[in-house]
Amino acid sequence: MSLHVVVGFGPAGAATARLLAEQGHSVRVVTRAGRSPEPGIEHLALDATDLPQLTAVAQGAAAIHHCAAPPYHRWVREWPPLVASVCAAAEDTGAVLVMLGNLYGYGPVDGPLTEELPLAATGPKGRVRAAAWERVRTLHEEGRIKAVEVRASDFFGPGVTDGGHLAGRVVPALLRGRPVSALGDPDAPHSWTYLPDVAAAMAEAAGDERAWGRAWHVPTEPALSVREMADRLAAEAGTGPAVVRRIPPAALGLAGLFSPLMRELKEIRYQFDHPFVVDSSAFEAAFAMRATPADEQVKATLDWWRAQPTAR
Repeated sequence: MSLHVVVGFGPAGAATARLLAEQGHSVRVVTRAGRSPEPGIEHLALDATDLPQLTAVAQGAAAIHHCAAPPYHRWVREWPPLVASVCAAAEDTGAVLVMLGNLYGYGPVDGPLTEELPLAATGPKGRVRAAAWERVRTLHEEGRIKAVEVRASDFFGPGVTDGGHLAGRVVPALLRGRPVSALGDPDAPHSWTYLPDVAAAMAEAAGDERAWGRAWHVPTEPALSVREMADRLAAEAGTGPAVVRRIPPAALGLAGLFSPLMRELKEIRYQFDHPFVVDSSAFEAAFAMRATPADEQVKATLDWWRAQPTAR
């Protein structure tokens, strides 16, 4: 088994670190605050932009999994130095760099999203994510690092809380039989990537050199609208048909005056106002991993939320 370094311990970083530990790997997690150790995982407190420290931590590692992200409204300023540091650490140590990516870099697209689409985002967050991958890919093509990007749609599943569009604002309300609010058109098809599948794809990409040098979409179940997902969750929870209400644009604008997160959502409203469908067939053709069936996703997600004090 190998040493893996996971930068960041949000939902995806935590799921990836714990899966790697379950697989028998040694795992070091890097965060600013650190945490208490857990089975198979060493937590280290350091700033990932501190290259000498990050390089020291990653010596001997098979892979560096970059799962960290600054607060939403600080992406443009803080994302580039973070990516520069993990790239340099990968170059210095020879570890494979596994980038956790999203779909912002494509910008608005008509039709399903595939990895062959150009990174044509016009918004600042989309541009900064696109530029990060272009830098990583260039370093890979120059032979300076070994790298891959694993792209996911909106996270769904156990461990996804405030940052998920089907998480803290939705599931606790559904468990109580209350209405939920949706960003954009609640009936537009939308792809939801299950968090444990993100971790599985990260682990797979790290260990198979056929994956390196390009971006891949995480295996994702067929798209369902917010209303359809809410109905599935409510049916499994036994709380009756879900009542889903669209957040009026004016209300979203007002909320943005007080919340940096809500203000930043304006850039990616297109993902919810129109169909937003991910094509993950390339990964599925190349590797054995498949998306977890939707019914299993829903049950596991509700079981996790029922165990949280906020859902009571």
